[in-house]
Amino acid sequence: MEKQKMVNVQQQIIRLTGVHSIGVIGDPGCEGLGTYNMKIYAGALEETGRDDLTLIAGDLVPAGTKRYYGVIREMTQVLAKNPVYTLRGNHDTGEYTEYFGEKNYALLADAFAVVVLDNAARSFEEEGLSLLAQVLAMDEVSQVIVAFHIPVPNHFILNCVSEAEFGRLKQAYAPWKEKVKYLLCGHVHSRFEDKVDGIPLICTGGGGAWIEDVSKEIRACDVEHHVVHFTETDGKLSYRIANLPDDCYARERRDGILKQRLEETVQGELMAHLKYLMFADRAKRRGMPKIANLFQALAASEYYHARNFYAVLEHPAAFMDAPASFVPGEQFEYDKIYRMMGEYAKEHQYPLAGQAYTGAAAAEKEHAALLSQVSDLNAFSQETIYVCPICGYVMAGDAAPERCPVCGGPSRQYEVFGEKGE
Repeated sequence: MEKQKMVNVQQQIIRLTGVHSIGVIGDPGCEGLGTYNMKIYAGALEETGRDDLTLIAGDLVPAGTKRYYGVIREMTQVLAKNPVYTLRGNHDTGEYTEYFGEKNYALLADAFAVVVLDNAARSFEEEGLSLLAQVLAMDEVSQVIVAFHIPVPNHFILNCVSEAEFGRLKQAYAPWKEKVKYLLCGHVHSRFEDKVDGIPLICTGGGGAWIEDVSKEIRACDVEHHVVHFTETDGKLSYRIANLPDDCYARERRDGILKQRLEETVQGELMAHLKYLMFADRAKRRGMPKIANLFQALAASEYYHARNFYAVLEHPAAFMDAPASFVPGEQFEYDKIYRMMGEYAKEHQYPLAGQAYTGAAAAEKEHAALLSQVSDLNAFSQETIYVCPICGYVMAGDAAPERCPVCGGPSRQYEVFGEKGE
């Protein structure tokens, strides 16, 4: 029988031999266990597979039910390359101990220790604080990582435990403070490094959840999904942050048969998305808003299905480089494919197809121009974008023409994206 990768901790002090590194993944599942989010977690597990063991810094699941715990455990079993330990986050309620065992425990490696404390309810359990003191008092222990989910008070965020709770933690480690090398936490869907009570604090929540703004200094656009590697070398413990590329996981698309089927599935889902959107438009124009609302919802569902399947296939460029990578495709469409097909349609007297290709070519040319502008993401200044719903032409700027330059559609029908559309 295959050994379980996700460890169910059955004793409070676990001695480990041959362990010199640990990879930490923060907050993989609190926003849901959909394929789009789990791709990051899969990539994070591959990255921490370089270490001797992995620790998940809480919020494995969106809610602590058997169903969600079963999903995350099964996925981890398939993808993990080393033993995976967990600590409890505020989303990890309910059946947590049935699946993962002790909430407060210590991993004792040859040259360092990790003490895992449960503060998911914004307070440290007395059992955990007593265990921390017990481990720190050991003569064999000289350097310790103290890990918990919700941050202690720091210089970046207010979403943390109270000063009184931090006081209880400090009291527990005070006699052996010099042994505490790092405080480690998750909970915040970003990352930051600070120093509290003279000890480095590392906050990591980039293992699957959407990255969020932390402050004016730490914005979502400045932080990548990531893991933290702790490594002991020649008796000294250090750490480094490893960013996860947008293309952090590729196992499924290496299977040729599965890749082809996934591509077909994406096409089918997108066709359904378009079909339902078009019917919603027809229902809206006939004065049937409830029917239009239903089909808009169905279209959105089909889009999210397509997104999940495409996430398995996608081979994206890095975020900051992606806009420029889209330009050649747009140029090829309007300069080659659409022009050629428009001429074919005209030659064979297919006026509707010809009109569609001519209009799309004009829009694709504008797409390429806008994508060229946005190649420098931070310098892009267009605040309002207009789209003609009749032919799809795109216009940017503070004002748009009274009629679409391609099809003549009136400006009152334009879809507006940006400040004027809010």
